[in-house]
Amino acid sequence: MELKALQMYRHLAKSLHFGKTAEAMFVSPPTLSRAISRLEEECGATLFVRNNRSVKLTAAGERFLAFAEQTHEAWLQVRTDIGYQQTQLSGSLAFYCSVTASQSHLPDLLDKLDARYPQIELKLDTGDHALALDYVQQHKADMAIAIHTPDFPQHVGFQKIDSVPLVLIVPKAVNATKISDIVWRDHKVVMPGTGPSKRIIHHWFTELGVKPRVYASVSGNEAIVSMVALGLGVGFVPKIVLDNSVAKSKVSSIEVPSIEPYSLGLCYLRERANESVLKALLSLFINT
Repeated sequence: MELKALQMYRHLAKSLHFGKTAEAMFVSPPTLSRAISRLEEECGATLFVRNNRSVKLTAAGERFLAFAEQTHEAWLQVRTDIGYQQTQLSGSLAFYCSVTASQSHLPDLLDKLDARYPQIELKLDTGDHALALDYVQQHKADMAIAIHTPDFPQHVGFQKIDSVPLVLIVPKAVNATKISDIVWRDHKVVMPGTGPSKRIIHHWFTELGVKPRVYASVSGNEAIVSMVALGLGVGFVPKIVLDNSVAKSKVSSIEVPSIEPYSLGLCYLRERANESVLKALLSLFINT
C-alpha cells in the first residue's frame, strides 16, 4: 500500500469527485481510478459507490478513511522526528568540575543534556574545585562548575544552578544539635586556609563577635571533615561535601541558617556565550 495512493484516497473521500482529485493530485483520471481499484483489491471491499453522476463512500470506505487519516498523521510525525534528528545540535563540550560536584550535581546536568541534546558529547575532567576558573580561562575546559565569589572575574559568565548551605560539623562525642548549643571558647575550630569558605566563615565569626580558637587552617573541605572526625575540633563545610564524604558517619552536622551559602553554577568565557553548544547547555538552567 503506497503513501501516494492513500493521499489520493483521502482527497477523493472529501471531494467525492474524481476529476477534482485527479487535478489536485497531478495525476490523470485513469491513474486515480487504477489507484483506488488497487486499494479496494487490497482491502477486499468496495470503498466507493460511483456512477456517472455521483461518488459516495461505503461503510467500508468510511472505516478505511479513518485508517488513512491515522496513517497520514503517523507519517507526518515520523517525518518531523527524522528531520529533528538530522538538524539536532551536535558537538562536544570539554567540562570540568570537582569530584564532589561530579557526584552531587553532574548526574542531573547529564540527564538534562541527554534528554534535550543527546548528540552533544561531554568530555569530563575532575579535580580540585579551586581550579575551575583556571580551566575555563586557560581554555582547558569550555565550561566548569564553580562557586561564585565577590571577586569573580568580569570576563567569566556565571549561570547559577544551585544554592549550597554550609553546615557546622562536630565530633560525634560533642553533645550539640543546634548552633546555640556551641560554646565557642570550649571548642577549637578547623578553618579553611583557602577558597570561598574562608571569607564566608571569617565574616560569620566577625558578625557574631567571636574570635575562634583556631586549631589549624587547612586546604580542602574534605580535610576539614577528616580532622573533625578525628576529634581535633569543629568546622564548617558545604553540605554537599559532607553528604559525599566517607567520614560523614563519624561527625554530626548542625544547620546554621545565618551563614551565607555557596552560589554554585556554570562558568564560561563571556566572549563564547553565543557558541551553539555552550548556549544550549546554559539554556537548560536559565530558570534555575
